[in-house]
Amino acid sequence: MVSQIVIQGFEEFDKYAKNIDNNGPPVYFYFSGSKLPNGNSWCPDCVEAEPVLKDFINQLKSNVIFAYVDVGDRDYWKDKGCPFRTDNRTRLMVIPTLIKWKGVQRLEGGQCSKQELLQMMFDEEE
Repeated sequence: MVSQIVIQGFEEFDKYAKNIDNNGPPVYFYFSGSKLPNGNSWCPDCVEAEPVLKDFINQLKSNVIFAYVDVGDRDYWKDKGCPFRTDNRTRLMVIPTLIKWKGVQRLEGGQCSKQELLQMMFDEEE
């Protein structure tokens, strides 16, 4: 069973990450741009990836935590000093990015909208 949570901004991400139970289920973080009033992200790649990822997660039978992380608006994200870019735990270069916490698996940009890559990333959990 996939547990899904939504995290708003870096401070909330930082607080959540510091309290992850290492003996608990694996945690996957999906970093995406803030939503506009129309419900879509300002990030075109995020808009493309989200329905594919949501469909995949909804069909997943694994015991994992899926955390959607809102990285903020375009100006905040584009700032070279954005903490999501500079933090050693994330080191984001593009959004969307999907990472397995404490693992090496990472999908970036257009990779996040590819069903077969998502399947490979989550295979070990099933």
